[in-house]
Amino acid sequence: MRFPLDLKKIGCLVVIFISIAAPLAFATPAKADEAAPDTVTNMEARVVSISNDHMEDLPGGNGGTVEVQTVHAVVLNGAEKGNEISIDNDYTPLKPGTRIYVQHDINVSEGFDHYQITDIYRLPVVFGFIILFILCVLVFGGIQGIRGLISLIGSFVLIFTILLPGILHGISPVFLTLLVCSLIIVVGSYVTHGFNKTTSSAVIGMIGTVVFVGVLAWVGVHFGHLSGFETEESAYLNINTGGVIDFPGLLLGGMMIGLLGVLYDVAIGQAVSVEELHHIAPHIPRPTIYKRALRIGREHVGALVNTLAIAYVGVSLPLLLMFMTGGNGGLWATINRDLFASEIIRTMVGSIGLVLAVPITTMISTIMLVHPKKAADKEVLKHEQHAIEHAGHHHH
Repeated sequence: MRFPLDLKKIGCLVVIFISIAAPLAFATPAKADEAAPDTVTNMEARVVSISNDHMEDLPGGNGGTVEVQTVHAVVLNGAEKGNEISIDNDYTPLKPGTRIYVQHDINVSEGFDHYQITDIYRLPVVFGFIILFILCVLVFGGIQGIRGLISLIGSFVLIFTILLPGILHGISPVFLTLLVCSLIIVVGSYVTHGFNKTTSSAVIGMIGTVVFVGVLAWVGVHFGHLSGFETEESAYLNINTGGVIDFPGLLLGGMMIGLLGVLYDVAIGQAVSVEELHHIAPHIPRPTIYKRALRIGREHVGALVNTLAIAYVGVSLPLLLMFMTGGNGGLWATINRDLFASEIIRTMVGSIGLVLAVPITTMISTIMLVHPKKAADKEVLKHEQHAIEHAGHHHH
C-alpha cells in the first residue's frame, strides 16, 4: 500500500521544525530556586509494613477525619538503595507491597532531614492504557490510524521541544502558542491527510480560526482581568521560575491549545464536504455549495459544542463541587472569582472558535476547491441540483 506523502515536503517541515526547536531545546531554562532545601532527592520505594494506623481530625474543625499511618518502606533506587525508611503518611492509605515515590529533603543549615510520600507508582497502568490505545488505533484505524498516531507524536514533540522550553525561557506564551498551533495544524494535517487542496483549505481555515480565537481569548483575559494564577500549580511554577513567565499569556495560550483537537475534526470535515458536494454536482455554483456544506457543518457543530462543554465539565468536577458548596458572597461572587471566571471564559472562547471554524473553513474550501463547469443542458443541472439537495439533507 502506497503511503501518499511527499517526502521532499516532509523534509522541509522537519528542517523548519529543527531550526526552531534546537535553540530552545538545548538552552538552559530560567530558574530561581534559592528557597529550595540544600538537597532534594526523589526515589522509588516499596512499602514493607504499616504501623500506628489511626484517624485524626482534619484542621479547621469541620468534623472531617483523615487516616494517618506510619509507613515502613525500602528504597529501590539511587544512592540510598536498600535503606529502610519510616514516613508519617496522611497522603493516602497504603498497604504493604505498594510501590511509591518518596522525596528526601535535607537542609543542613536548619538541621532539617525529612522524608515524604509524593505519589503512588502507577506507570504500569498508564503504559498499559497507552498500549491498548495504540493497538485499537492500529487494528481498527488501518493506515489512516497510523498516520494519526504519527501526527499525534509530532504534536507532542512540538509542544515539548518548542512550546514548553520557550515559555520557561520567558518568551511570550501567546506568540509561542500561535507558532506551535500553526505547526501542529500544518504537520498533523499533511501527515494524516496528505498534500492536496482539500487538506490545504482545511489548514488555512484552522489557522485563521486559531488566530481569531487568540484575539478573542486576549479580549477575555485582558478585560476580564484574569491573572492566570487560578491553580496552586501556577503559584509554585511562578516561584520556581523566578517570575519570568507571563501567566495571563499562558492562560490565553492554553485556550488556543485546548481547541486544536476538536478543530481538526470540524475543519477536515467541512473541507471534505465541500469537495464531495462539488464532485457529485460539478456544475452547481459556489454559493449553493457553500450553503449546503454550511448546513452539514451546523449539524456537526451542534454535537461538537455539546461534546466540548461536557469535556470541560468532566475535567472540572472538583471545581463544580466547590461551586455547589457555595462560599462567601453568594452565587454571583463565586462565579466572579478568578478560578471560575477563567474556566467559563475558556469554555466560551473554545466553543465560539469551534462554531466559527465552520463558516471560515467552508468559505475557504469553496473558494479553493469549487470551480463550476458549464452545464451541458438543463436536465444535467436539474439532476445535480437534486443530488446536492439530497446530500444536504442526509441527517433527516
